[in-house]
Amino acid sequence: MDPSIFLLGAIAMGTAVVGLFFLRFWRDGQDRLFLWFALSFFLQAGNRIALALSARPNEGSPWHYGVRLLSYCLIIAAILEKNRRGLVRPPSTVPDLPSEAPRPTAAT
Repeated sequence: MDPSIFLLGAIAMGTAVVGLFFLRFWRDGQDRLFLWFALSFFLQAGNRIALALSARPNEGSPWHYGVRLLSYCLIIAAILEKNRRGLVRPPSTVPDLPSEAPRPTAAT
């Protein structure tokens, strides 16, 4: 068995486990950032599996770099979307307080 195939399998397993963690975080908190991260890591795991199962594994091929680029673009898009959602503030449920608190009146 070629050691590089073994290492590709270990890397694929590691990235799939990280994807499962992000999937669980998304399920618990419903934050889409975690869903996008999970999809990115699953895509990377699939890329490593495809590379390990190919007849002549070559990490330098443009196809594998394209999949990695797509994976990293998913992470960047997730971060940008999270920051955009943070800029739009939902209406507050707390009633507005008066701009000035009433001053106590002096008893004469």
